[in-house]
Amino acid sequence: MKGGGDDAASSAAASASGPPPSLEWRFSQVFGERTAGEEVHEVDIISAIEFDKSGDHLATGDRGGRVVLFERTDTKDNVGSRRDAEQMDYSVRHPEFRYKTEFQSHEPEFDYLKSLEIEEKINKIRWCQPANGALFLLSTNDKTIKYWKVQEKKIKKISEMNIDPSKDPGSSSPLPIIANGVHADKPQDYLSKDFPFPPGGIPSLRLPLVVTSLETSLVARCRRVYAHAHDYHINSISNSSDGETFISADDLRVNLWNLEVSNQSFNIVDVKPTNMEDLTEVITSAEFHPIHCNMLAYSSSKGSIRLIDMRQSALCDSHTKLFEEPEAPGSRSFFTEIIASISDIKFSKNGRYILSRDYMTLKLWDINMDSGPVASYQVHEHLRPRLCDLYENDSIFDKFECCLSGDGSRVATGSYSNLFRVFGASQGSTEAATLEASKNPMRRQIQAPARSSRSMTSVARRGSESPGSDANGNAHDFTTKLLHMAWHPTENSIACAAANSLYMYYG
Repeated sequence: MKGGGDDAASSAAASASGPPPSLEWRFSQVFGERTAGEEVHEVDIISAIEFDKSGDHLATGDRGGRVVLFERTDTKDNVGSRRDAEQMDYSVRHPEFRYKTEFQSHEPEFDYLKSLEIEEKINKIRWCQPANGALFLLSTNDKTIKYWKVQEKKIKKISEMNIDPSKDPGSSSPLPIIANGVHADKPQDYLSKDFPFPPGGIPSLRLPLVVTSLETSLVARCRRVYAHAHDYHINSISNSSDGETFISADDLRVNLWNLEVSNQSFNIVDVKPTNMEDLTEVITSAEFHPIHCNMLAYSSSKGSIRLIDMRQSALCDSHTKLFEEPEAPGSRSFFTEIIASISDIKFSKNGRYILSRDYMTLKLWDINMDSGPVASYQVHEHLRPRLCDLYENDSIFDKFECCLSGDGSRVATGSYSNLFRVFGASQGSTEAATLEASKNPMRRQIQAPARSSRSMTSVARRGSESPGSDANGNAHDFTTKLLHMAWHPTENSIACAAANSLYMYYG
């Protein structure tokens, strides 16, 4: 946008070709809402969220190893009568979900060779291609990946017994029965002596008549288990666009799997040095390109992102492109490398951009331009004066996820005090909303600075004046953090996890 000119002309120009207007976020739903003072059990805390490609299903995983599925109820298939559909105001219609089913994906294990306890916590969930009315998904804990099929099965019931136990076969009248099922008018020795049954015979045989009812039940069945391929904790899994393969990544390696082969994987990235004392960085996240099945990206603890092409070699030691932002001179400190570590990366839907999240910022990268990010967003700059405290309580190592809208016009990520941030990613956009994971998301809204800016620098300056509170004067709560969130693939709807509660918002 050009500087100068009156406000009316600028507004007209912006409305004609500028960024989309800022969204007003509204509360939609909450699952697992806590009552005041209710204690949260560790196993119930949500550790993974993922929409499927259609946006009609949502999956969450928790620290107890459970996967919970939700299904959308406001689609055409689920709308009741035609009158109900006509009465719905489609201008304010938004995704609504209901509980579908849940299953135990992982159990706690113990590695006796390494004397290591393996948690059941779900680290990542990824949806696979549905087929024949069944849903398929991958879930992983620290060591083992599982491939699940969730399908509706018709319930079979025992309708009736086809033989009346009170009647003897071939007889129309019941016979008197004495103890041990012996008929009173039958001789005690009517059976052959070499027959194994007791004297006096047995009661009439009763066979169940099994019928298939109209009721259905959702059944989750584990189709494959991909184990024993990672020495370190798995931090990422990602499906390929070919629908046949996926990758899994730990601190030092990325492995390529075929969905149908569970006993073999191919190591395609290995950053383990010959001498572990020479180790300087680890892999923190990995993601397949959404369109090209031969391309994938992985991030490192040094703040860099590498784009690799699997057509170049079997072991992708060299990268096609390297994305990293040069360090500002004179800005280095003890915490520089820690806060530079990237905790999550996501491709945009069209594969043109990569969104990365480090401890302090969100960065948007154009894969055709490796000189630096095209945009940076300060998430909680007001915490910079408190990095020492965050290091002391280990909060500085928290791994926040990030997400993009389906059209790529907005990005979002979480923060502390159950807050999350939504930024406009379109050129010239000044959208920067701060929302709270509660039924009133705008309660902690930080007013956008009057001066046009893509970042929240003025907010950060106000926060810096009072290190113990945010820009609105609210005290920081580092125990309540919003680490996991997902954006609906086709609509402006966000799902985020606050401890054991799943909140959903629309704009």
